[in-house]
Parts: sequence; C-alpha cells; structure tokens
Amino acid sequence: MQLEGRRKSSNVEDRRRSGGAVAAGGIGLGGIIIVGLIMLLTGQDPSQVLSYIDDGSITTQDTGYTASAEDQELFDFASIILAGTEDVWSAIFKQNGLTYTPPKMVIFNGSVQSGCGGATSQSGPFYCSADQTVYLDLSFFKDMKQQFGTTGDFAWAYVIAHEVGHHVQYLLGTLTKVNQERSRSNERKANQLSVRLELQADFYAGIWAHYDQKRFHSLEDGDVEEGLNIAAAIGDDRIQKNTYGRSYPDSFTHGTSAQRAKWLKKGLSTGNPALGDTFSPNYNDL
Repeated sequence: MQLEGRRKSSNVEDRRRSGGAVAAGGIGLGGIIIVGLIMLLTGQDPSQVLSYIDDGSITTQDTGYTASAEDQELFDFASIILAGTEDVWSAIFKQNGLTYTPPKMVIFNGSVQSGCGGATSQSGPFYCSADQTVYLDLSFFKDMKQQFGTTGDFAWAYVIAHEVGHHVQYLLGTLTKVNQERSRSNERKANQLSVRLELQADFYAGIWAHYDQKRFHSLEDGDVEEGLNIAAAIGDDRIQKNTYGRSYPDSFTHGTSAQRAKWLKKGLSTGNPALGDTFSPNYNDL
C-alpha cells in the first residue's frame, strides 16, 4: 500500500506496556488462552472468549515492554489505516445525513482489559461495542503468514477495516439488533446470524478500501489479491478442514472462504454501502 504522507489517527491508545495478564479467579489465564485458541481455529467470534471471564478476573502489570523498530512501524501503520477509515466513513455518513463517531483503537501486547472483559492476544483482533473500541495485538500481523499462509500490508489493513465495520454496524443499530436476535435463537440460527454479520463487516471493509483508493490512490499491484487471499484463508470451512480434516457447516460463524472473499470484493468493486444487505438473501445464497 502507498501510505506516505498520510495522517495518523488521534484515537489510538498504546497499552503495550500494560501486558502480562495475571489470573485472579474465574477460568484462569491458561483456560483463557485455550478457549481463545479453540475459538480462533474453529472460526468462531474470538471476542466471545470475553464471556468466559468475570469482570475484574484479570489484572495487568507493567511489563517494561519496549517497541522494536518493526513494532513501531506496525503501530504507525495501524494508526494510518484507522485514520483512513475515519475519513471514509465520516464522508459516507455525512452523505446520508448521519454523523460518524469514530471508534477508538487500543494496541496491546499479550493481554488487555476491555469494556467487554479481559482478553489475550490468542483472541485475535476484536471489536467491543461496550466501549466502542477495536483491540489489536500487533503480533497478530506477524503471525498471519504462519497461521493462515498469507500476509501483506493490505491484508493487515483488511483486518482493521473489518473490525471497524463492526463499529459501523453498531452505529447503525445492526449489531445490537442482531445480537438480541441471536440471544433468542437456537444455536444453528444464532450461528447463521453471526455469519451474516461477519460477511457484512467484510463488505464494509471493501467499501473502505474502495474509497481509500479513490481518495489516496493507496492500492498497489497485488494489494487486492492480498486482501482476497486473507479473506479466503480465514473462512470457517478452510480453518476447520486444516484443523480437523473436515468442516462443520452448522458451526460456521464467519462464513466460508468463498463467501468472505465474495463480500469483500463486492464492497471493494462497487463502493455502494446499500448493496451490503447480507440479512435479506436466503442463507444458502450468501
């Protein structure tokens, strides 16, 4: 991506010196890591690991963390991408007579306390609607190639833009409405609603990329392929097949590889937020 001269967001909080979670009851740190890893590998919503932790069950301590040059570059990159999402979504909301309130982003190292509870880096990046904040451990970017077989700066940007997509859903009331409906549904229906929610966040990530390119000419050769590759790599079917040797469609919570790449590409190619209705189509047609 071409990002030289771009502004950095002022909505980023650096908590990397506050890592080192200490279990103080509840499931315990070891259990948190195991639950988070299982959720990540099975394609479930990593932020749901927070529901296993009682408020105050984790405390943090100053680890004396010192950022490497690579870490600082990734921190700056995340700040620039977040700023880009602020510019794009502020303009889209304004065009529709709405006001966009940007999310915060917390960069952490190892573990973090969020408005949704405590979490570790094993949870992966997540959005917490309780404090309207995206949480990101930069080590996720470093591990993407090992975990998913793909990487690249646009792939990293897609991860951030997807989480910001959940914030857009929150501001529009979609996230709250769907979560309420999920709580009243059986497991199979709740999982299908989660898939619809996640595919729309993929679409919104594509919307951001479309307008970021129009504004800043940020995309370079190979960038789109990077994004589509990571979207496909984190499809529920591929992750489950790699982990268990087969997939379990009724347990999908994020969508298949084909679906995730399809909705990201649709947002990127059309730039039309009105085309991101993932809730009306028949589930098998997504």
